[in-house]
Amino acid sequence: MINTFWSLLRGTAHAVEQATLDQTALLVLDQHIRDAAAGIERAKRALAIAIAQDEAEAERHETTLTRIADLEDRAATALAAGREELATEAAEAIALMEIDRDAMQEARAMFGKEIGRLRRDVTGASHRLNELERGRRIAQAAEAVRRLRAGVRPSSGPIGLAEAEATLRRLRQRQADDAAADAAMETLDASQSGASIADRLEAEGFGRRTKPTAASVLERLRRAPIHAIQEHAS
Repeated sequence: MINTFWSLLRGTAHAVEQATLDQTALLVLDQHIRDAAAGIERAKRALAIAIAQDEAEAERHETTLTRIADLEDRAATALAAGREELATEAAEAIALMEIDRDAMQEARAMFGKEIGRLRRDVTGASHRLNELERGRRIAQAAEAVRRLRAGVRPSSGPIGLAEAEATLRRLRQRQADDAAADAAMETLDASQSGASIADRLEAEGFGRRTKPTAASVLERLRRAPIHAIQEHAS
């Protein structure tokens, strides 16, 4: 019995935990998407900086090549003029610049590979983020439909379509009952209106008189003696 109780308790706790996770899933997903978008923006800025640095390195490399070519021409001219000491100094400078040139080329090759990797990463992450955002919109719509089917409006509490339909049916039934009652009252009034029809027939001169009229009073006055009228009036 105790084991059953604990199993039931754990099952209830799991169900509550799962329901909580389901209710907060969209909020968690939104936060994940915001974090991912922020990460992609940081990666894009890093890529832009890397590209700018590579372009600056390319300009320095081009300048170094130009200086080496110029210095080689000058050193060759010095050698032709018999100024070997100047040519030697130029050769030493050229050697140092060629070392820098080779280092720049190697650095640029490595930089180019890193920039290519960053481009692929940013492009892939941006594509995945777009998919996530589309999936999020679909999930939001599906959640709205699920809540609608459950008869719960997210912002208005447990007021569902089933309850609204039941209320409408009760309202229509009450209106139908009121209409039926009004019709019954009209029928009852019509059935009790025989006296009024009799009054109309009597007024038209059909049948005996049951109510005095001006004509009947005058007729009675004409037939009655004067002293009887005076006694009736007193």
